[in-house]
Amino acid sequence: MNENENLEKNLEEFRGRFQDMKSEIQKAIVGYDELLNHILISVFARGHVLLEGVPGLGKTFLVQTLSKVMGLKPGRIQCTPDLMPADILGTHIVNENEDGRRMLHFEKGPVFANLVLVDEVNRATPKTQAALLEVMQEGSVTAGGDTMFLPSPFFVMATQNPMEMEGTYPLPEAQADRFLFKLKVPFPDKATLVEISKRTSSFDIPELNGVINDEDLIKFQDIVAHVPVADHITEFAAALVLSTHPETEDPSEKVSRYVSYGASPRGLQALIRGARIHCALDGRTAVSTDDVKKVALPALRHRVILNFQGEAESQDVDQLVEELIDTVPTPAQ
Repeated sequence: MNENENLEKNLEEFRGRFQDMKSEIQKAIVGYDELLNHILISVFARGHVLLEGVPGLGKTFLVQTLSKVMGLKPGRIQCTPDLMPADILGTHIVNENEDGRRMLHFEKGPVFANLVLVDEVNRATPKTQAALLEVMQEGSVTAGGDTMFLPSPFFVMATQNPMEMEGTYPLPEAQADRFLFKLKVPFPDKATLVEISKRTSSFDIPELNGVINDEDLIKFQDIVAHVPVADHITEFAAALVLSTHPETEDPSEKVSRYVSYGASPRGLQALIRGARIHCALDGRTAVSTDDVKKVALPALRHRVILNFQGEAESQDVDQLVEELIDTVPTPAQ
């Protein structure tokens, strides 16, 4: 079996496991088909996810359900304005050993888990939000001069309320940039609301089965990371990232007028990693520009920062990114 045939076989197994995970999650979660696809794409792309939506849409329950289906050790951080960095990372405490001697011991915080739910992240102060920077980028915690690595696989899935709600703090740009995708949780339509009522009015909790374990998850992450990406696809993704920058040679009128900062190189990484998995799910072994476009909105929407004029005129970042997706020239195949 040659290398390409081996990749096709592995990707077929990946698609089956992906669908099994999604089907199991949908035993508990009604609707949100596209949302679930993007969440699972981020999982296999080794990325963190930011879920935004008004209270009551099931964001927290969705993350808890995902933890059960993946069989991963969960951690939870409930963010409030008085939360401190030590409440997230852990802290040194003094304990007595068997000989009665006092020893300094590090009590690990809730980030020492495989899947960490950071609930209502924008209710924590910027100081506490910043405690997640090293955690999300390096997968480690440094305290007292010692660096401790987090378990693998490791994901942060954070929920946040819309910025217009009272008592929220905007995420710093460096913090938001560490999320692979920002996903907006839509309000359910009438049919979905009716189905939610039918499923939840009896208070029965569906029995969920673990579909994947940590070893298989890491194996599939490695498989999809080897889906080939041609140079012209990478160049298209790079052009899409550059189109969000007002200081480039020929920015669009809206970008020049309303954008302060464009997407970072992490945005390009998110596009390529997400496009690889979208390609694999579509039964192909070579990434296309359409794969990049399909993941561009969740990968870039939180990386485009409006300037004062853009904020004052209530410009819609999603609409701006969608216009760029449509206007950036597609290379010849």
